[in-house]
Amino acid sequence: MTRRRVLALAAATALTVTACGESANDQSNAADQAANDPQSVTGTVTFWDTSDATTESPAYKELAKRFEEEYPKITVDYVNVPFDGSDDKFKTAAQNGDGAPDVMRSDVGWTATFAALGYLQPLDDTVALDGADDYLPVPMESNVYEGKTYGVPQVTDTLALLYNKEHFDKAGIDEPPATWEELRDAAELLEEKVPGTTGVFLNADSYYLLPFVYGEGGDYVDVEGERITIDSPEVKAAIETVQELTADGVGTTDTSANKYNNMQDGFKKGSVSMIINGPWSVSDALSGDAFEDADDLGIAPVPAGPKGQGGPVGGHNYTIYAGSPDLAASYLFVEFMNRPENQAYVASENNTLPTRTSVYEEPEVTDNEILAGFQEPIESAKPRPAAPGAGTLYDLFSPYYEQILGGQASVEDGLAQAQRKVTGAVPGFES
Repeated sequence: MTRRRVLALAAATALTVTACGESANDQSNAADQAANDPQSVTGTVTFWDTSDATTESPAYKELAKRFEEEYPKITVDYVNVPFDGSDDKFKTAAQNGDGAPDVMRSDVGWTATFAALGYLQPLDDTVALDGADDYLPVPMESNVYEGKTYGVPQVTDTLALLYNKEHFDKAGIDEPPATWEELRDAAELLEEKVPGTTGVFLNADSYYLLPFVYGEGGDYVDVEGERITIDSPEVKAAIETVQELTADGVGTTDTSANKYNNMQDGFKKGSVSMIINGPWSVSDALSGDAFEDADDLGIAPVPAGPKGQGGPVGGHNYTIYAGSPDLAASYLFVEFMNRPENQAYVASENNTLPTRTSVYEEPEVTDNEILAGFQEPIESAKPRPAAPGAGTLYDLFSPYYEQILGGQASVEDGLAQAQRKVTGAVPGFES
């Protein structure tokens, strides 16, 4: 049995028993060594990068290479892991005590869940959290669970309205729509004035439904009431708005397995005028014929509903596995990857939003019109609840949302089925 497996099993066993996120892996000098004698640190850091393998991962590979140059006694085992399913893959590896990475690029919705299971190492009082006061407050919130910090915010994002400025000019539309009613009017006009164009394409995914739910003053969980609220009147009203916006003559949706790619392909080819998406999609959009001139890509906040406006705060955190046999090396790796200059490098390469306040003053960000375009949407974005398990609701709910938009279920029946499906998904919450 390998040293890594022995330590991981010990940590996982103790963490499961205590259920409080405390690591039983005794490397009591790891934090001090990383802080006071970093060049003496040795070991291997296995890093699971969940970014897009084509458009985003090259930047992280380059930073991993630079880390090894600064710390020649530490080796980085870089692994690009597909985002979809990587949370379950990590949980399985952590539970089994074998195969979990030392460092993972974790979705903000997973961090509290991993911490509650005892799989993450607290980072308080380690170099991994150097410059903690420099981080934007909302992204940092997703890393705190029961008073301890289990991750470092790596990138942040939200959903925005992306639109084709050339199409808007042809249709005589001067400003992006500010309400869902204005979006409907704009979509109808675009289909009329720009032949062969679909006004708006909305992704039939429950995460992409959130701006409509926020617009009705709702969410998928009521934290104070400790209840899952997928079957609420607010969610029902949100879906009815989407149905109106995807009706013939206005827009469309897609409930197939390729729905996201079909939305992106239509937008970048110019057969779709408006979509709702995040900064991670911009590099792909700019690769299409419709945006050979990058100035034709417009970015605006998602339109407002009757009771609110904003998209969900998304993004990723760097987290460290509690069973890592190389904690000192892992602390140093996270600190290095998230230095201001390295966040600025990732922003310039990938068009993603930094999580450090100081980086927004760097030319890589201030001179980037795409990143500047997302600054207003991020200001109105809503933090997602940090309740453990809440991040699993999207995958559980999406199939029922697809059935509703595809006409296989009524709104009422689909939401009732979804509400039954999510029973127990958020421990301690009623459904």
